[in-house]
Amino acid sequence: MQADPNSHQDSEKNAQAHSEITKTKQPQTSAGSRRLFLGRGSRRLFLGRAGLFSAASVVAGVFSSSLSLKKGGNVVQAQRPPATFTPATFNYSNFRNRAFQVRTRAAKINSEIPIPPHPTNGDEAKYANKIATDTRGLPHNKLGEVDLKAYQSFINALNSDDPNEYENIILGGKRKLVQPLGPLAVSLSGLNPTQLTIPVPPTLDSAEQAAEFLEIAWQQLLQDVPFSEFRNNTTNPLILAAVQDLNRLSAFKGPKQNGRVTPELLFRGTAIYVNASGGTTYYTLPGVDVGPYVSQFLLRPVPAGTQSYVQLNRVPLAIPENSFQTNYNEWLLVQNGGDSGRTIKFDSTRRYFINGRDQSEIAHTPPPVYANAALILLAKPAIDNLLAGGVGSPYNPGNPYNNSKTQVSGSATFGPGYSQSLIAWVAPHAIRAAYWQKYYVHRRLRAEAYGGLVHNNKVNKTNYPIHPDVFNSEVLDRFFSKNKSYLLPQAFPEGAPFHSSYPGGASVSAGASVTILKALFDESYVIPNPVVPDPKDPTKLIPYQGPLLTVGGELNKLAANIGLGRDSAGIHWRTDAAASLALGEAVAISILRDEKLTFREKFAGFTFTKFDGTKITV
Repeated sequence: MQADPNSHQDSEKNAQAHSEITKTKQPQTSAGSRRLFLGRGSRRLFLGRAGLFSAASVVAGVFSSSLSLKKGGNVVQAQRPPATFTPATFNYSNFRNRAFQVRTRAAKINSEIPIPPHPTNGDEAKYANKIATDTRGLPHNKLGEVDLKAYQSFINALNSDDPNEYENIILGGKRKLVQPLGPLAVSLSGLNPTQLTIPVPPTLDSAEQAAEFLEIAWQQLLQDVPFSEFRNNTTNPLILAAVQDLNRLSAFKGPKQNGRVTPELLFRGTAIYVNASGGTTYYTLPGVDVGPYVSQFLLRPVPAGTQSYVQLNRVPLAIPENSFQTNYNEWLLVQNGGDSGRTIKFDSTRRYFINGRDQSEIAHTPPPVYANAALILLAKPAIDNLLAGGVGSPYNPGNPYNNSKTQVSGSATFGPGYSQSLIAWVAPHAIRAAYWQKYYVHRRLRAEAYGGLVHNNKVNKTNYPIHPDVFNSEVLDRFFSKNKSYLLPQAFPEGAPFHSSYPGGASVSAGASVTILKALFDESYVIPNPVVPDPKDPTKLIPYQGPLLTVGGELNKLAANIGLGRDSAGIHWRTDAAASLALGEAVAISILRDEKLTFREKFAGFTFTKFDGTKITV
């Protein structure tokens, strides 16, 4: 609208007109019709106020009277509703006050949750040369031991709470540390990272640490064996060797059947929690040991509105050139923050996720797997296509719109858009919680660094405190025969990201995202028409035959597939993933607790099954 030269004069008229409007309940009538005449300034007043409403609201008669707009000498009259019409009103102040009360209540509730103890395994203080601490990216000597002056510059920054001090960290190469300041951001939803705890990780010299190393070593050796061969009746000699080796380890904490590791349970997912006594309790994720290794949510086509796409992945070639840091000089270069210049060589044909090498790359550069899972859950299955992507899962039985006679859920709360937004919302909060533990509590060494200690004990006759179980395993001979070193092969040229190992960032995001999906959808729903990759042609899917697969079980399996994919790559430990799932779950629960306070719907709470198998209502 152009500027009006009479606007100053009109402003007085506006005030007068506004006064008359607000004072007069019923305008005067003429010839059976009530009319309200507005001049140019008053017209601006009306349009400004009408902007608070939608055009549809104005047409529907929000103002409860017919309106005559005078423009250019012409009067345009809008018909008013019947005289008995009562205008809809909304108390803006009450809503604003309620918003304030909800926000302050959430903050108060969260602030009253105590900070739990955060004990460490003591390794950082125990070893003066910091061999049990993640120091990659800082300068190291020829044995891979950190320069202590550089290490102290790192610790000084962490203790300072001063962003400027982080710029004084002494690095060994061009690669930079991954966001140590990130977890110090204040989250406006959910708990502060200091209010969440995870179990104490294994010590460097422990049998459990040795068992975790041997498990991921076997993952490296088995990375090109299809998961379809991980059957209890398998004749694959490498699978059988892995099972035999892991079964001799008393400290191995992976899934077992009657106390024994079986081929079908190799590399399946677990979660660990801090128990009531402050110790650690291990759980196999509910449903993760049922059916195929790969989750349905990583296989089924993704129905995305008017689009649909298949989950064919770019995968690395099964060639020696795609094993990294098996040469000691390359390993040391990466520890110092250098770049080998090598890259992954990919297969020209995309395919479904069928083995550990594929799993590593999916965990390396993951697609939006949790948003995809929500789309798969929401879309109805196609009756005429057994391999269609959607599963048509019902919402969680507690969804307040399930039994409404007049309303459906939507993007604001409880519906499709809401599920997608919550998945995106929990991710940075989960990473903040993980990185706080990584930088400010545990600083556990990476698996690639542990492999360097093993190699130096074997080749350079160092006496690092590695448990004898490692040296009694056939894994090391297999490594040396294949690579001429005892280093742990890495799936990524850069190795692990430059932050410590415990807990895992990808896994904590997985735990949080999957928890959101279990809270919103019916986890007991049986997935129709499940699929598996065709063993003869992994560019195709075929129907799966076997035990029923549920939404909850396959979501848990999705979290495990991503988390243990980092183990398959050689950059994480089992306990990294297992502790992260429980931590991510706790982050999601704290955000769901805050969300529940905001709703106007009649809602009893989010009910779902945790990774330890217990059912809770938030």
